[in-house]
Amino acid sequence: MKQPRILDALLKEAEANREKAITSIELLTEHPAGIGDHSTEDYYKNAREAVEMLADANEMIETIKDYQKSKKSVI
Repeated sequence: MKQPRILDALLKEAEANREKAITSIELLTEHPAGIGDHSTEDYYKNAREAVEMLADANEMIETIKDYQKSKKSVI
């Protein structure tokens, strides 16, 4: 049975958010010269937001995939 398109859309959105978060973390950790005039507080806030986005995205991806597996095992 095909999964509803809404789940596909939500999964793709979560995957995109995961990639954005990873990119932000990489920029903050590997290219600090690109940060410019940010204060330590800004740097910390940006890093925290990126890690939170990554955690939220990973949780959403895992939840959707678990749901999809549970639906397949019922069929």
